[in-house]
Amino acid sequence: MTELKRYRNLVSDSARWAGFRYRDDDIVICTPPKSGTTWMQTLCAMLVLDTIEFDRPLTQISPYLDMQTAAVEDTLAALEAQRHRRIIKTHTPLDGIPLEPRATYVCVARDPRDVAISMDNHVANSDDEAFLKARSAAVGSDGVTEFDQPALSSADPAERFWAWAEGDAGGAQFTLVDVMTQLQTVWDHRTDPNFALFHYSDLLADLPGQLRRLAGILGIDVTDERIAEYSAAGTFSAMKRRADKLTPHVENGIWHDHRNFFHAGTSGQWRDLLDDAGLRRYRDRVAQLVGPELAAWAHDGVL
Repeated sequence: MTELKRYRNLVSDSARWAGFRYRDDDIVICTPPKSGTTWMQTLCAMLVLDTIEFDRPLTQISPYLDMQTAAVEDTLAALEAQRHRRIIKTHTPLDGIPLEPRATYVCVARDPRDVAISMDNHVANSDDEAFLKARSAAVGSDGVTEFDQPALSSADPAERFWAWAEGDAGGAQFTLVDVMTQLQTVWDHRTDPNFALFHYSDLLADLPGQLRRLAGILGIDVTDERIAEYSAAGTFSAMKRRADKLTPHVENGIWHDHRNFFHAGTSGQWRDLLDDAGLRRYRDRVAQLVGPELAAWAHDGVL
């Protein structure tokens, strides 16, 4: 068995998977941050639970196992207690978690340039003091300083973009390297029968079609009427109206505004930052990190 790589940062620690016991029908949602994670969690939860109205927050239905604002024992116990088909969220590259051939891995990509814009809003909307308080209560404060790094705090959004695009991996804030590292591990499993690759732009282009595809992958029978109902409930505006139920970890008060977690939900906002020279610079950076086939899928999807 290949030894797992440990991915650890201020927010998450892949070592928390060590105590996790799979069930045969588990669903693991694998995405880089700000790539449609909450969207895919919501779609899977609607299909699994056969409802658009959840009786508890999405974070409880679909826990983020790696997240260090809860004690790992509590997260594992909550997952063990679930009687419905489980939906586990991770932002860890797949060489950092144990893989189970009987589980289903749903992987989502998004144009990394849109990830950068969304991450910029995510950082601005985060209450760092509340996060560190929750983290300290859950796992202690030892080692926090080792993740210190310069914040992407320039007043110029273009400078913040290039700090993200050309920054190092493994810091407190995810960079392009982190995004591409995770997508590479997903891409390496693209032909495995229990892996399904989705793309944010494809979900935007044809949500009903992608929902039906997802239902088929999960082996869930669903009527056309239900697909239409789930599609309406899965739009950006509908999810934003339910922000208190769908925004992750609201119990810790780590967001300034729950609704602003759902910031824009569109693609292409990066065009205001990159001129032709900037695009060439960005493409050169991507080419340093991944091959052309993965780069094409990561940016454009299938549809």
